[in-house]
Amino acid sequence: MGVVGATSLGQYLVKKGDITEEQLLQAVKLQKIEGIKIGSALMRLGYIDEDKLFKALSEMYGYPLINILKVEKDPQVVKLIPKEIMKKYKVVPFGKEGSNIKVAICDPSNTIVDYVKFLLTGFNLQIYLAKYSEMLQYLNESDKKEDSEEKKIEQFDELVESAVVDMAVVEETESKDEETVKVDAPIIKLANQIINDAIKTKASDIHIEPHEKGVSVRYRIDGVLHNVKNLPIQIKSALTTRFKIMAHLDISERRLPQDGRIRMKYGDKEVDFRVSSLPIIHGEKIVLRILEKSSLQLDLTKLGFEEISLKFFLEALEKPYGMILVTGPTGSGKTTTLYSALMKLNKPEVNIMTVEDPVEYSFRGINQVQVKEEIGLTFASALRAFLRQDPDIIMVGEIRDFETAEIAVKAALTGHLVLSTLHTNDAPSTITRLINMGIEPFLISSSVLLIVAQRLVRKLCPHCKREETVSKETLLKLGFSEKEVENIKVYGPTGCSECNFTGYKGRIALYEVMPITDEIRELILTGATSLEIKKVAIKQGMLTLRKSGLNKIIQGITSIKEVLRASVED
Repeated sequence: MGVVGATSLGQYLVKKGDITEEQLLQAVKLQKIEGIKIGSALMRLGYIDEDKLFKALSEMYGYPLINILKVEKDPQVVKLIPKEIMKKYKVVPFGKEGSNIKVAICDPSNTIVDYVKFLLTGFNLQIYLAKYSEMLQYLNESDKKEDSEEKKIEQFDELVESAVVDMAVVEETESKDEETVKVDAPIIKLANQIINDAIKTKASDIHIEPHEKGVSVRYRIDGVLHNVKNLPIQIKSALTTRFKIMAHLDISERRLPQDGRIRMKYGDKEVDFRVSSLPIIHGEKIVLRILEKSSLQLDLTKLGFEEISLKFFLEALEKPYGMILVTGPTGSGKTTTLYSALMKLNKPEVNIMTVEDPVEYSFRGINQVQVKEEIGLTFASALRAFLRQDPDIIMVGEIRDFETAEIAVKAALTGHLVLSTLHTNDAPSTITRLINMGIEPFLISSSVLLIVAQRLVRKLCPHCKREETVSKETLLKLGFSEKEVENIKVYGPTGCSECNFTGYKGRIALYEVMPITDEIRELILTGATSLEIKKVAIKQGMLTLRKSGLNKIIQGITSIKEVLRASVED
């Protein structure tokens, strides 16, 4: 396995003092008898180990030595050379830098290097040296991973096929209309497989979407939908029915939307699913929201707050009464922020009551009420009842109308700490929203303690994120200061097996936290605009959503693209 002639490599090792002249002569004899290379002969005789051999080769040829098991690999670059050739010649292309392709080899001889240049004609190559044992391990693991993925795909395809055959048998043997669909073992297994795969990939939602020619299955992972499966049209009705049975929905009602819940065992934990069915033109669309309590992050220090923003938030939570509002669009993590706050406040000596639509997670020590508008149990009616239940802390899932807002404000003014959410673009515009709802400015200034605006951005995968070159002008335009631009390192997504080749893994919140100070109270009372309030809040230490995003870029947590998607210029 040694890689150059005995004269150069052997004498270099002698010169370095790694072996003696006598050991080299013994290795040359073995080389001639066995027909192997000098490096292999020296290693087989125990005169040198692989570390010393490849360190010497790296020094001789000037190729950097890398660990192919640990370097980041670009899946698109790896595909540039067929797997059979990689295995035969122990060659792996693994990365790209501008117009250069990074290639790891075990044999630095001119023959191999020239062959790699031929394989990758048209590219500039950066050659790296990898130890034979590590290269072998990487190629074997890669094979096993591929086999495992192929086996999973085959098993899923077989499951789908058996479900299709089963439905065909049912149709032949039974006279039935569309209202009654038999749900047999293959469909049950298929539905369970779809759910299990979603949990494994850490999806937050599963979308089962019937269309003219079949059924699409999509998973929402880190806020982005990915098409994962396309199923045949024959199983459309049976699959929809299976999910409705699991959620205890009425399978004969196909004209109206329905909501239900599923609870399943996954390994040693229980996972809840919120299920929604909606009639669309090609059937019923089913959406399952995965509610896995064990993956819920309820540590306020890990949600994404900057130090000053967290300080403002915690100070407000310590107040005995008043209102804290968390704002942002649907799916921006408002409920998680509120639950985290409640868990910090949850003590035996306080009575915490919440009204939610829906109750996503249940917590010991917190009295949670589910809105049921069809029987008159609305946010407003629940809130009125709460005030007769001797509460200390109240959480209102969402302030949707004047009635709810009015009762929440009065509760905040009469000795209760009230937490709630609103849909607004930033913290200052929440004041305008409340006024537009009909709440008097003097009531807002007296009751509101603090407003939080938030957005979620995807976190870069730590295994494959790479440094990007961004012009100084672009960085300044984004909002970075001259000083920050001098030292900043900007990272972007690449994609690897750890992140399903998306380049992102997990999400983090951008926060804009605005305490209602005396100066801001004055502005509210005098009818100041959102822009005027924002300017004063920034002077007093408020970090905007964009600034929070820029901090996450500086820390290497997220990319410029994600911050631009989630925030606007200040």
